[in-house]
Amino acid sequence: MLRFILLVAALFVIRTGCGADLAPETNSARYELRAEHDRDGIGKFYLGREIAHVMGHEGAGWLERPERAEEERPDVLLQSLPIRPGEAAADIGAGTGYYTRRLAGKVGPNGKVFAVDIQPEMLELLQKNLAQLRITNVQTVLGTITDPKLPPASVDWVLLVDVYHEFSDPYEMMEAICRSLKPNGCVVFVEFRLEDPAVPIKRLHKMSEAQLRKEMNAQPLQWEKTISTLPRQHIVIFRRTEIQMFKTNRGFP
Repeated sequence: MLRFILLVAALFVIRTGCGADLAPETNSARYELRAEHDRDGIGKFYLGREIAHVMGHEGAGWLERPERAEEERPDVLLQSLPIRPGEAAADIGAGTGYYTRRLAGKVGPNGKVFAVDIQPEMLELLQKNLAQLRITNVQTVLGTITDPKLPPASVDWVLLVDVYHEFSDPYEMMEAICRSLKPNGCVVFVEFRLEDPAVPIKRLHKMSEAQLRKEMNAQPLQWEKTISTLPRQHIVIFRRTEIQMFKTNRGFP
């Protein structure tokens, strides 16, 4: 009996390619599993792109490195987005809250930021950072690999900074994110530029604009604008398209 159980378990691993980083959705026709793949990836592919390993909470220090402000210019990023005081924003993959804190200032005391992460350890660090700075307009949310657990039609902006390429189930996660958008809401991807070989980031942790636009074609999103003013990343903005009759000018030039 024990031999039979072990045999079944072995066959399951072989057929599904199970590993710590792979999501339970690996049998979906949307994804391809490959035995031979980049060491920085999980062996799961979406529309030709291999999904990268998630950075664990053990790497939280890298998110708060002093040189990050110069390398990524978060000030320039937020100046590029016409976020209004009083609006609601979500920081998906918030980590230690590096961008959450800045978003909180952007939406102001009458606005709200949802800080979403799938790692409780990250959210604990984030909450400590918020408490030290006395920031009170942020709600932390423990999401899953397929759902950020945000209320439907609740946010004007979703910010994804260097995180989308690590989603183990990108289609399902973006589908859920789109449900959380208000009419005319925007999703902002900030990813290290794959098009630029000089950007000193591992290949699987970079994304091209073309790949992002290809993958978002499967969602109720329309490309709005790409901004290339950051030193190493591009800002690719999409707008929810389901209710075009309510479309208004958000201030993009």
